[in-house]
Amino acid sequence: MIQLWQMPLSSEKIILLKEKAALIRKSVVEMLIEARSGHLAGSLGMADVFTYLYFQALLHYPRNPSWEYRDRLVLSNGHICPVLYASMAHSGYFEPSELLTLRKLGSRLQGHPHREYLSMLETSSGPLGSGLSQAVGMALAGRLDSGSSSGRHFYCLMSDGELDEGNSWEAVMLAAKEKLNNLTVVVDRNCIQISGPTEEIMPLDKLSNKFEAFNWNVIEANGHDFESIDGAFQEAKKRGDRPSIILMKTIPSKGIPEFEGKYEWHGKAPVTEEEVRVARRAVGIA
Repeated sequence: MIQLWQMPLSSEKIILLKEKAALIRKSVVEMLIEARSGHLAGSLGMADVFTYLYFQALLHYPRNPSWEYRDRLVLSNGHICPVLYASMAHSGYFEPSELLTLRKLGSRLQGHPHREYLSMLETSSGPLGSGLSQAVGMALAGRLDSGSSSGRHFYCLMSDGELDEGNSWEAVMLAAKEKLNNLTVVVDRNCIQISGPTEEIMPLDKLSNKFEAFNWNVIEANGHDFESIDGAFQEAKKRGDRPSIILMKTIPSKGIPEFEGKYEWHGKAPVTEEEVRVARRAVGIA
């Protein structure tokens, strides 16, 4: 399956994307209930963005994951890998039945993405703040490549909380210096981290002003509206002479009203009988 940017986002396609997002949320909930551990809030909050990437935006070929001309996607906030795995499975990289092996001994689907277990990943991730440096290096290498493969695009997905890490800002400076217009970064601006609201732990706003000061192309979008998501990525693809960052406003645990917006679900799975019942009902699991 190769997704092309030139394909218009029609009303019919939006309906299909919504259906895929619902399926991905269902899989995430099933995975975490089975594993009895994992990160729920960010995985559900970014489900629409991952759906858009894997079923509309990315130039990729699931049956040939090492295809030379593919875009590259780096997940820096590796703890939300359940939504990455679910998106990959439902777009054809492996069978969805494997999703229920999440975090189990010997599984390819580790609690953080591990390329030695799942070779179709672009990188391993876990230590927050490292992914952007990896993506910047890949984008620099991509620019040096000759031939048509140099036209591929590089994406890095990050959490807002990991911007507390200083090495993130070193990568931000280097990307701007090198004018990496083949790089798009998406920050999940859900305003929570594991120990509380981001603005209480380490205030970040105004993030748009910060990135503009670092000479980035800054775009803001609603991470649960496919037209807004599409507009943001289309704007980023116009390139120019700067890297682009999309500040994607999302709702943690989107799709389970009882859990939405609560930082306590950052790194928690439904385990009690009531939590499981609430989560299953919300995403339509019988």
